[in-house]
Amino acid sequence: MKARSSNHYDVIIIGAGAAGLMCAATAGYRGRKVLVLDHANKPGKKILMSGGGRCNFTNLNSTPANFLSDNPHFCISALRRYTPQAFLELVERHGIEHEEKAAGQLFCKESAKDIVNMLLAECEWAGADIRMKTSVNNITQGSEGYQVNTSSGPLTCESLVAACGGLSIPTMGATGFGYDLARQFGLRVLPTRAGLVPFTLHPELKQQLAPLSGVSCPVDAACNNQHFREPMLVTHRGLSGPSMLQVSSFWQPGDSLIINLLPGRDIREELTFLRKQKPQSTVAQYLAQHLPKRFAQAFNELYGWRGPLQSYKNSDIEQIADTLGQWTVKPAGTEGYRTAEVTLGGVDTRQLSSKTMATLDHPNLYFIGEVVDVTGHLGGHNFQWAWASGVAAGQHV
Repeated sequence: MKARSSNHYDVIIIGAGAAGLMCAATAGYRGRKVLVLDHANKPGKKILMSGGGRCNFTNLNSTPANFLSDNPHFCISALRRYTPQAFLELVERHGIEHEEKAAGQLFCKESAKDIVNMLLAECEWAGADIRMKTSVNNITQGSEGYQVNTSSGPLTCESLVAACGGLSIPTMGATGFGYDLARQFGLRVLPTRAGLVPFTLHPELKQQLAPLSGVSCPVDAACNNQHFREPMLVTHRGLSGPSMLQVSSFWQPGDSLIINLLPGRDIREELTFLRKQKPQSTVAQYLAQHLPKRFAQAFNELYGWRGPLQSYKNSDIEQIADTLGQWTVKPAGTEGYRTAEVTLGGVDTRQLSSKTMATLDHPNLYFIGEVVDVTGHLGGHNFQWAWASGVAAGQHV
């Protein structure tokens, strides 16, 4: 039997991010000889910056309904087999202190470094090697698997895993390499766009809202029949905050956002009651009770609501209620991949096994994590997909 070269691996994983490291540890524990390659200078860069440096590493309430995909059933199998609870047990085994912020959203108490260190420890214990600052120039398929030509020389492997992420945050080293690789092997790549991303505004509205930069308030934001009741943040460039990031994944250029600034309130009824009980009170006073002071003031000025409520007809109150309950904003666009947390679209999952993440036409070629067309809502769901898809591939490579 021919001796295998020291440059030969059972598994080569391209990408030392969340999905790639999870896959490496899982495969390593199965006794596979694993190598992770990445062109960046350190592993887990997006993990380190996520959640304001505290990493929202999963969501206890994560279900397939929290994901967008052109093939919505694809993610069910992996997510069912590797649950948020399973990842939480791993975190607790490593003694990482964590806290639940919003419902189900788990963050590190100290630093996102804890999650990266945990994954690196798991890879080390599993015997998986990680090689940073190594670019992949090209990949060819041969009789014994794949040849990966890198900046540090040629390598070969039986199984090849693309865990190289999407196009979001190019300053962190994001490239379209995974999509190019998919196309090279005849896979369809669905159109990509920035997701979980702030909106930019047209000059006039941007100028009108400029004094509100830094003000946040809870809203109900809707677009294309999707509603998110979370805070909105006005920035010097436009609209951000969880509600805007969530709804951005459903927004298409030209669409309007419908924003209820006072969710859960019957504005028309409350103003009508106030007009009857305190006829001298103003819209500004009503807004100041329910919105941040600066926001209430600026919004009142924007629409010129002056004078006591007794001077307003029913039709005026109806109009005010509509404006506040269905504030319609047509964004100029989004901030794009520069600040997007995720990339929507990607490798068409119809060409992958939902059980193993392997390409149906090339059984030893796998695609996991953000590079595939599965995108989670904000709040730890995208990390859960990284862990679940990484484990699914790691169990079979």
